[in-house]
Amino acid sequence: MNTLIQSIPPLDHSAVNRAQERQAQLTKPAGALGDLETLGVRLAGVFGTGRPDPRGVAVLVAAGDHGVARAGVSAYPPEVTPAMVANFLADTPHGPGGAAVNAIARSVGARVYVMDAGVNADLPDHPALVRAAVRRGSRDLSAEAAMTAEEVEVLILAGAALARQATLDGADIVVPGELGIGNTTAAAAITARMLNLDPASVTGRGTGVDDAGLARKVEVVRTALARTPTTDPLTVLAEFGGYEIAAMLGMMLQAAALRRAVILDGFVEGSAALIGVALAPHLGEYLFPAGVCAETGHAAQLEHLNLRPMFALNLRLGEGTGGVLAAPLLLAAAATLREMRTFAEAGVPGAEKEPE
Repeated sequence: MNTLIQSIPPLDHSAVNRAQERQAQLTKPAGALGDLETLGVRLAGVFGTGRPDPRGVAVLVAAGDHGVARAGVSAYPPEVTPAMVANFLADTPHGPGGAAVNAIARSVGARVYVMDAGVNADLPDHPALVRAAVRRGSRDLSAEAAMTAEEVEVLILAGAALARQATLDGADIVVPGELGIGNTTAAAAITARMLNLDPASVTGRGTGVDDAGLARKVEVVRTALARTPTTDPLTVLAEFGGYEIAAMLGMMLQAAALRRAVILDGFVEGSAALIGVALAPHLGEYLFPAGVCAETGHAAQLEHLNLRPMFALNLRLGEGTGGVLAAPLLLAAAATLREMRTFAEAGVPGAEKEPE
């Protein structure tokens, strides 16, 4: 695992410079494409070319259950997790999968992968289900460490293996996604500790708990944080995280190590990113946040990571849905940088100078 953490290269700054020079000469007023220009230049650094050409998009959905769900922190019971895994894998008239992420992925041509990272159920065999569980659900983070250090390592490496497979299958853009009743509680605890913030400021309603449920959820996070003062990133993940969060961390690290772009979906993914960037600072250069989600604490994560979201649609579903929605924006940013003609190529007067 240490080899993986240490294998993430910095952006290719020579490619960044070439992309910036090209942006300045494209047939448009300078800055007219707004944030697409910045995204295109960042993609150049990721892929190591001044004219990036990313193709395939893969969303890797890791599902895991959380012992803390028994504390009443969710509006839905834990039985939802295995039922939704079945929904991800179901045959429908429209194609594989009947969940939101499946429908959105089909609309943009993305491939969906599904991992059992630790679902608390006996899942039936399915050829498209990646089995990586070491335990049926994490432990109750309010009373004890959610995972052991060994379990964390196994799930990080399992996530990395799935990301490698996705890239071998042609994905240049990787979207880690998740499913797990109770995982916004785990993400809130990680975020509070990693950012040294009060739990109330980063704990939201998740699946839609009422005021009493939110108060209970904040107290659960506060109780968990009081168990240990640790700030070591991997220990924080083991103490307060979940198996799907560890798996997503592995996906991010491996994708970055292979010089692929990673789209961050929302709050739970952001908690994995906080751990990842603390371990491997260059990881942040490969992260492209989809949008600021409706969950309390997500904006604080993005501010700490110095990342600017692409949109604000009040999403809070998870599954990687927001990340898949953002993929066409990245593809468009790369396409405009790569395919637009420069003033000189188009024979537009004034080509000998930078467009004003």
